[in-house]
Amino acid sequence: MELIAASRIVKAQQRAKAAGPYARELTRAVSAVATFSNVDHPLTTEKPNPKRAAVLLITSDRGQAGAYSSSVIREGERLNQLLRESEKEIVPFLSGRKGIAYYTFRQREVAQSWSGDSDAPSFARAREIADALIEAFLKPTEEGGVDEIHIVFTRFVSMLTQKPDVIRLLPLEVVEGEEAPAAEDVLPLYEFEPSAEDVLDGLLPKYVASRIHFCMLQAAASELASRQRAMKSATDNAQDLIERLTREYNQVRQSAITQEISEIVGGANALADANAGSE
Repeated sequence: MELIAASRIVKAQQRAKAAGPYARELTRAVSAVATFSNVDHPLTTEKPNPKRAAVLLITSDRGQAGAYSSSVIREGERLNQLLRESEKEIVPFLSGRKGIAYYTFRQREVAQSWSGDSDAPSFARAREIADALIEAFLKPTEEGGVDEIHIVFTRFVSMLTQKPDVIRLLPLEVVEGEEAPAAEDVLPLYEFEPSAEDVLDGLLPKYVASRIHFCMLQAAASELASRQRAMKSATDNAQDLIERLTREYNQVRQSAITQEISEIVGGANALADANAGSE
C-alpha cells in the first residue's frame, strides 16, 4: 500500500499543480467581470438573512490513510457548529465513502452524495457536483434551496503537511489561492460582449466547477500523501513488532533448551549415582 500510494502521489501532485494556473486565471476573469460591471447576478449577490447553508464535505473512499478523513470530518463539524450558532440550517453534500459512512451511521439526512474516485477525481465529476450545488443555490429556500455554499477539503501543502481547510464558494468569494497577488498584478480591463450578464452566465458555472475540481485534486494529493505516510508507519511498526516477538521467541526457546539440557544432565547424574551405589 505504501508503494502504491508513492507511485500515485507524483501524478496527483502534477494534476493539482497543473489545475492551479487555470483556476487562478478563471478567478481573475470572474473577478474582473464582477468588479467592473454593475450586474446583480444571482451567484454574486448576498442574500438577505441567509437561513440555509450547503456544505460540501470532501473525504476519501478508502481507509488506511491515517487521520486524513477524520481530520476533514472534524473540520466540517466545526463549520457546522459555527453555522448553527448563526441560526442557519445545514444542507450536507458529501463526496467520498468515509463522509457518507459517517453521516449514515449518525442517521443524518444528506442532500446528495458521490463516491468512487476520491484519489483520481475527474472534471466531469466536479461539474456534476457543481451543477447540483448551483441548482440548490438558485432555488428559493422555501422550495429547499440554499443561501450559501461552503467547501470543506484538505489542502496539500507538502508531503509531510496537509491541512483541512474551508472556503465559501457562493455567493462568489474570490480566492486567489496560496500566493498573494503582487502589487502590480492588477485586474485587466475588459469589454464585455454581448453583455456582462451573458459573460457571467457563461463564466460562473465554469468558475464553480473549476474551484470544486481544484479542491478535489488537492484532497486527492493529500489523501495519497497521508496513505503513504500511514502505511510507512504501519510497516515500521510491524517490523518492530516482528523483531520484538522474534527476540521473545528466541529467549523462550533458549530457556526451554537450557531446561531440557539441565534435566538430561540431572537425570544422567542421578543414574550414575544409582549405578555407583549398587556396586
